[in-house]
Amino acid sequence: MKQWQAQNLLSQARSFFWAIPAVVWQILLLYIPLVFVLLHSFVDTESQFTLAHYAALFDATHFIILARSLALAATTAIICLIVAYPVAYFLSFYVSRLKNVLLFFLIIPFWTSLLVQLYAWFTILDKHGFLNIILQKLGILGEPYHLLNTPFAVYLVSIYCYIPFMIMPIYSILEKLDIRLREASLDLGATRWETFMRVTVPLSMPGIKTGFFLVFIPAFGEFVIPVLLGGGKQLYVGSLITHYFLVSRSSGLGAAFTWLSSMILIISTVVMQWLFVRVIMPRKTKRVGYEITK
Repeated sequence: MKQWQAQNLLSQARSFFWAIPAVVWQILLLYIPLVFVLLHSFVDTESQFTLAHYAALFDATHFIILARSLALAATTAIICLIVAYPVAYFLSFYVSRLKNVLLFFLIIPFWTSLLVQLYAWFTILDKHGFLNIILQKLGILGEPYHLLNTPFAVYLVSIYCYIPFMIMPIYSILEKLDIRLREASLDLGATRWETFMRVTVPLSMPGIKTGFFLVFIPAFGEFVIPVLLGGGKQLYVGSLITHYFLVSRSSGLGAAFTWLSSMILIISTVVMQWLFVRVIMPRKTKRVGYEITK
């Protein structure tokens, strides 16, 4: 027993030792810079303490921008989930020989520069681009429509860029799902749809939650896509922070807005985490337990 405890302590010590570089890296490049940004938000041009930067944020414009970014993040995450779940489900249960090939094509965008991908979308969404040609051939559009520099382009390209972050967590959970649970549900008289809704979806909730946050959090601060594909016509959180720091040189106001948007993001994330833990996942888990017991 003592030897087993010693080995367990040694294993935990090794795990802690290997985690030290990651912790140090995060402290140096994330937490310390955030502290400097916070301090800078309370300092004016003469290095005096002030709350003027935060007072300037309390107007309708800033809250409209925050709401617009929340809408972009939530819409992107929800649509990515709707599109990604069937893809992950198909890869997990209906593909065997070509699974590695399809996963390879799914991962390729991670190896390509984001700017290259975004500029490729210029040729797709241009007035005489690929998408307009297809829509005209199908009779949906009578004449070419300029899709660039519109909210539609921002949402569409955001979904395209973030959908792999939704597919992979869901796929990793579905791939490990015990097939016997689905077979038991079918043997007990459930239809395939009932098995999917009452067994597969509840058991894949951890992957859904992980993918949702992996999409929602970075999409909230997105600024490259709104600037390039949206033409900068509408400001989002990321583009406004960039404007304050790099264009207007109002670094104090930019620091204050960075912290305000961070607090909004944290509150939104906590609320959604509460919904997943207290509302969605318990109901699904109870339903699975009831069905299996029944």
